[in-house]
Amino acid sequence: MKIYAMTDVGRKREVNQDYVFATDQKIGPFPNLLVVADGMGGHKAGDFASKYTVEVLKEELMASEEGKPEQILKKCIDTANRKLIEAASSDIKLEGMGTTLVVATVIGNTLHFANIGDSRLYLIDNKIKQLSKDHSLVEEMVRLGGIRAEDARNHPDKNIITRAMGVKEEAEADFYEYRLKRGDVILMCTDGLSNMVEDEDMFGLVKGARDIVEAVNLLIDRANYNGGRDNIGVVLAEPVAGEVSIW
Repeated sequence: MKIYAMTDVGRKREVNQDYVFATDQKIGPFPNLLVVADGMGGHKAGDFASKYTVEVLKEELMASEEGKPEQILKKCIDTANRKLIEAASSDIKLEGMGTTLVVATVIGNTLHFANIGDSRLYLIDNKIKQLSKDHSLVEEMVRLGGIRAEDARNHPDKNIITRAMGVKEEAEADFYEYRLKRGDVILMCTDGLSNMVEDEDMFGLVKGARDIVEAVNLLIDRANYNGGRDNIGVVLAEPVAGEVSIW
């Protein structure tokens, strides 16, 4: 799998609270790992939350035994959530911190992933499709029919999330699996990208780039060009022949 990951502080923030990790090397029972986290909290609590959560996830994965991917992901996420809460309770500067999380792996020809919060996982083939579901107040309103989907993007409460790591004793992550096919590209990002760049523009930038490195840079540049109101975190992954079901 070809992978490239990058964060950018954006044009309005002084601290980068986004944290990304991506490797095509084996980590515990997983042959690869992709992670995006968007921290929240005052002072430097947000950047601590995102990085700490990802580091605990990696440690737990390395200590995990073989098993069903969803069960492994759930156990690692639950442990990271518990340890994040413990860290917050031990230091008043970290009180109230939390983070979104999207974590993914490709095993065989299947993408397994989990998300909590409003960071996203998209699949790009001949179109762009958001596979994850936002845990946000506005998204809940859309699902309940309170507002139209097209009005959600600019809603004043768009940044209010309903689930996050480090907030409740039980991490309320959603789990997914998706069979990959030839030409699929995995895009994971924080809302610093998805709030600043339309999905169709993301699709065009990825498809028009020479490679995934250029694509990630183009996405970040566009988010900043459009205002860069938040930190920007991006992971782009291109499965190879053995990781897709139809080649």
